[in-house]
Amino acid sequence: MYYDTIMAGFGGQGIQTISLLVAVAAINKGLEVTYLPSYGVEKRGGRTNVIMVISDEEIGAPIINHPQCVIALDSIALTSYQESIIEGGTLLYNSSLIQCAQVTRKDITAIPLACNEEALHVGNAKLANMVALGGYIALIDFVNLNDIISSMDEVIPNHLKKHIPSYITSIQRGMEITSAFLKKNNPMNTRTPD
Repeated sequence: MYYDTIMAGFGGQGIQTISLLVAVAAINKGLEVTYLPSYGVEKRGGRTNVIMVISDEEIGAPIINHPQCVIALDSIALTSYQESIIEGGTLLYNSSLIQCAQVTRKDITAIPLACNEEALHVGNAKLANMVALGGYIALIDFVNLNDIISSMDEVIPNHLKKHIPSYITSIQRGMEITSAFLKKNNPMNTRTPD
């Protein structure tokens, strides 16, 4: 098993948090992980991304040129990484901030997920990253919701642990929407939410 992902957006969207949850969950399952975060010096609004490779064998290099999956939480992230996705790969994009017409690739699976609206539906706009994480979990098979929940104690700071129930609700919502999309648009590539 080998799966590489780029998660990207702007500072304050929580890219670093959700990618770290996945990385820690994978490590806790005994998988090999390379995790390269990048972010600007700004506290909010600068560019941020994470390059992550997860494998059941030793990873030769942490840099990837053509990821199997890109999570784009804003239009700049889409513009930066859409063309690099491997043919047949997956784009999970925040349709709250990215118009469908901006997705131009026809040789990938492009999944719209209205992260901002779904987060508001759960009750907190800051949960958009957790909705995106749920979408990602619906795509992969090497970590599941329970693995992510188990990693929260290590990743989520103490002062935010009170929000874990809403994080889980948001992740479940993202999983449900993405699984329904895949079932409707690509029946051969469907995982059910855990």
